[in-house]
Amino acid sequence: MKYRKFSVIALLLSTVIAMSAFMPKNIDDHKPKNLKVLPKDISHADLDTIMVNFKLALGVKCNHCHASMADDPKKLDFASDAKPEKETARYMMRMTAKLNKKYFSKEMHDGKSVNSVNCITCHNGKTAPAK
Repeated sequence: MKYRKFSVIALLLSTVIAMSAFMPKNIDDHKPKNLKVLPKDISHADLDTIMVNFKLALGVKCNHCHASMADDPKKLDFASDAKPEKETARYMMRMTAKLNKKYFSKEMHDGKSVNSVNCITCHNGKTAPAK
């Protein structure tokens, strides 16, 4: 009887320890920092989708706008404003938002306004739009 209780308690304890290994360490570490145009409460999935669209539209990688970390150059410091391309991207996001609001906000699809202008509209996979 004592052996059975000990086994059950040991099993429960090991299950709790194993499950804690898969818990997020610190949720704040994964929250985006220094967002100036995008919503501060944007989900990780939505932010990733936007960034992938930027990469495709401009034909670049993340390091085009994001600087390397000072202590580990192999990693990117997503919060840093060290690269001017990041501020250019913010400017372009504001510009396309204004264009969409002014000219396309009345167009609706499934109850949502249609954004007719985005990065690829002008960039077409190149860092500089064609003139």
